Amino acid sequence: MNIYVGNLSYNVSADDLKTMFEEFGEVESVKIVNDRFSGRSKGFGFVEMPSNSEADQAIKALNGKAMDGRNIKVNPADPGGKKKNKKKGGRRF
Repeated sequence: MNIYVGNLSYNVSADDLKTMFEEFGEVESVKIVNDRFSGRSKGFGFVEMPSNSEADQAIKALNGKAMDGRNIKVNPADPGGKKKNKKKGGRRF
């Protein structure tokens, strides 16, 4: 299961996240998203765990937990491609 982790401090590393999630099971990969120009963290990332039950336990236990002075947000990641249709504004005649 792919897990979204948000509200991360800019000081949090991929190793920090991996260590935190390994308490709940195997971690396949960790990616912290960085700004392509500055190289600085954008404050969110993704953790991939092969076991859905272990991932669910991690989500329940870690959502809202304090990490480096911030309460992190942990949710199942949206697989993408499911963008909601927004009504286009404009004039009505």
